[in-house]
Amino acid sequence: MGTQQATDGRPPGSEEHPAGAQVEVRGVTKRFGDATAVSNLDLDVAEHEFLVLLGPSGCGKSTALRLIAGLDEPDAGTIAIGGHDVTDVEARDRDVAMVFQSYALYPHMTVRRNIEFPLRNRKVPKAERDRLVGEAADALDLADLLGRKPSQLSGGQRQRVALARAIVRRPALFLMDEPLSNLDAKLRVQTRAELIQLQRRLRTTVVYVTHDQVEAMTMGHRIAIMSAGVLQQVGPPAEVYARPANVFVAGFIGNPPMNLLDGTVEVGGTTLAVAVGDARVELPPALASLAVSTDARDVVLGVRPEDLTVDPSAPLRATVAVVESLGHERHLVCERPGGELVTSRVTGDDDLPAVGEELGLAIRAEGVHLFDRATGRRIGP
Repeated sequence: MGTQQATDGRPPGSEEHPAGAQVEVRGVTKRFGDATAVSNLDLDVAEHEFLVLLGPSGCGKSTALRLIAGLDEPDAGTIAIGGHDVTDVEARDRDVAMVFQSYALYPHMTVRRNIEFPLRNRKVPKAERDRLVGEAADALDLADLLGRKPSQLSGGQRQRVALARAIVRRPALFLMDEPLSNLDAKLRVQTRAELIQLQRRLRTTVVYVTHDQVEAMTMGHRIAIMSAGVLQQVGPPAEVYARPANVFVAGFIGNPPMNLLDGTVEVGGTTLAVAVGDARVELPPALASLAVSTDARDVVLGVRPEDLTVDPSAPLRATVAVVESLGHERHLVCERPGGELVTSRVTGDDDLPAVGEELGLAIRAEGVHLFDRATGRRIGP
């Protein structure tokens, strides 16, 4: 893991981890004064995996990335990269490359010189430098821009130069901290696709930080969701969406997010239901059995907007507050009698209710999620 040049001219690390390295974080805690930025973090990243650290601002995701990079020192716990304990290893010796939100390019250097800068620092021979720069430029469509200065490039081109400067080293691990935040919406979509293809082509390991759940859901093999320095859930995007581990994840993942309604479990005859205000939502048998087995009473009932449909006879009543038309779908934002807002996703060409109209909302039985109100944890598989 040192800084010695490889005997065949490749950058350090490429001979040891040609296709990316696994990462093991165990019990890592980081404090800044009285504030705990990361608390007892356990996280595994597999070889060749694209893992996304997701969460709101201030949740500890960037600090976790800096700890893996060696830019911050943990107060407790250990970090291993490629099977080597690097907890006390300097950042420059960890064989990682970082890409930040800011491009951090040298304005007086050409694109070529910016890309090859880490290779020059490591005294890689010129012929090998030229080969590696050429491969990185081709991979990121920069071959025609190698003679330009950063001031002559667009934001998207500058970000690709920053990426090329990282990949030219062939590190064991890529760490990316909100690298697309400065790009406009269209360019972000394009660059997202390029990053996904690049990771597949290089077969490398990436840990990617973002607050944007669309990026997380579309890019990550798995998502690690954080809140207040604590890891909440790790899993493939579809799994996290379908089975959120707690109320925080349920309300954070999804656009619009899951509707979350306080309720009380009630037994009525042979059925189990959740009383939400003056409405009674019957639970499907499997979920009812779990609610009984956990002795849950005060709960949070969750339902995705696509599982909440307009039905005049449904007991859950609400008044239309806003109608959002997005072309292929519409969102009905409705206000419940207690003042809480719920959202229903409507597709097709059905006539929409008017703002101020009262309506009934039916919950698709298979779409019901249940959480313990005291702990916030999911009830069920």
